[in-house]
Amino acid sequence: MHNNISIGRFLISPLTRELDNGRFAASVSIRSGRGTSTHDRVMRLAPTFDSASAAAMFAAETGLSWARDPARA
Repeated sequence: MHNNISIGRFLISPLTRELDNGRFAASVSIRSGRGTSTHDRVMRLAPTFDSASAAAMFAAETGLSWARDPARA
């Protein structure tokens, strides 16, 4: 399990998944809002990684970059 990161109105959740070949895929959930107004964007990220921690770090960095400037992303 990876740590969630709060930045402004967003909650960033890095996600990883082990692939059949032993490498790791990265995804990131970016959540905003509360209750019935919650919006959750999940992005699957293209590169694969040798470790879950490397995949999680990449996912967190990608989510933080998006949250800092969603128009650019």
